[in-house]
Amino acid sequence: MNILYLNHYAGTPALGMEYRPYYLAREWVRVGHAVTVVAANFSHVRARQPQAGQEEVDGITYRWLPTPGYQGNGLGRVKNIWSFLRQVWQLTPALVAACKPDVVVASSTYPMDIWVARRMARLAGAKLVYEVHDLWPASPMELSGMPWWHPFILLCQKAENDAYRDADRVVSMLPNVAIHMAAHGLDLQKLHNVPNGISPEEWGGPAEALPAPLAAHLQSLRAANRIVVGYAGSHGVPNALDVLLDAATLMQHENMAFVLVGDGHEKERLAQRVQAEGLHNVRLFAPVAKGQIPALLQQLDIAYIGWKRVALYRFGIAPNKLMDYMMAGCAVLHSVEAGNDPVTDAGCGLTVAPESAAAVAQGLQRLARTTPEQRQQMGARGKAYVLAHHTYPVLARRFIEAVA
Repeated sequence: MNILYLNHYAGTPALGMEYRPYYLAREWVRVGHAVTVVAANFSHVRARQPQAGQEEVDGITYRWLPTPGYQGNGLGRVKNIWSFLRQVWQLTPALVAACKPDVVVASSTYPMDIWVARRMARLAGAKLVYEVHDLWPASPMELSGMPWWHPFILLCQKAENDAYRDADRVVSMLPNVAIHMAAHGLDLQKLHNVPNGISPEEWGGPAEALPAPLAAHLQSLRAANRIVVGYAGSHGVPNALDVLLDAATLMQHENMAFVLVGDGHEKERLAQRVQAEGLHNVRLFAPVAKGQIPALLQQLDIAYIGWKRVALYRFGIAPNKLMDYMMAGCAVLHSVEAGNDPVTDAGCGLTVAPESAAAVAQGLQRLARTTPEQRQQMGARGKAYVLAHHTYPVLARRFIEAVA
């Protein structure tokens, strides 16, 4: 098949997130499909930005469309979205002629790409697939408090309803969306679940060495026989890292050290808080390259992931970092209340209430009291779970079976 994958924020291993389009497309190419990914050349989630134009990456054709840069979620991001969609609309005849798609996938987080993808699919006589990352407009309404009558929300709701009506297939990363989607017009026979995952080959060879300051700090903690609690990922409001710092405050006199690796809008404020409060058991480090993640996670006794207490998570969660934690064989402390919980399903750690420093501290203390062998057994269960359910060769095959 010829697949045209429309994803505003698509990345590559060299550029950074998001990785899902790359990993799915690479697996499709390996089994004989032709894939073109259409993306913007500026995205807030990438570490580096590509040049506008066309590029081949591991057999995948990328078309990078020139879009304006922006910061945050204000007018600049809206202009970036509008620029991308306008260009895709204008380029649709040329893209269809060049790609001759059998399948067109709309997969840009926000739902308005369904309109340009629908035009492509109709012009090409192709199947239209709507891939759902997060539920929009439910996400900005419930996470940011935007009212239903806001023009942007009304626009998103129109797009979501049109997607469920017009798509030949809907592929959701979230597991518990059927009731919501049916209420907005989806025939549930179209719905398929294909969650996030990992690429097994990235975990098979020797891990890339960590940056010297981070490696030295971890080595010093090991030498001092400290229990190392780590977090690797975005430092944003949804990641609830203040709760982890609150827990660290409660545990300053225990044999536990906290290492936070990553970047994001909250990073500077969190660093200032660590300094102002004298949290000697917490260190923050810059993000590491994707190839260095296995080396980082191998140094942790406990890997932490937390969430805000938000009703939106009743539809389920699909965090990439949790898949990495589990694939690395980490014992995991998961602070969440959601419609699904891979940590409980796999038996690879503990799950505690969200937004509760006391619950996080108690969970960490419980895991710290287990033996290293018991934590290794938890980690082994997590890895086995990921290999069975969340590898991209498996997920790519499920996706193709869903849309065939």
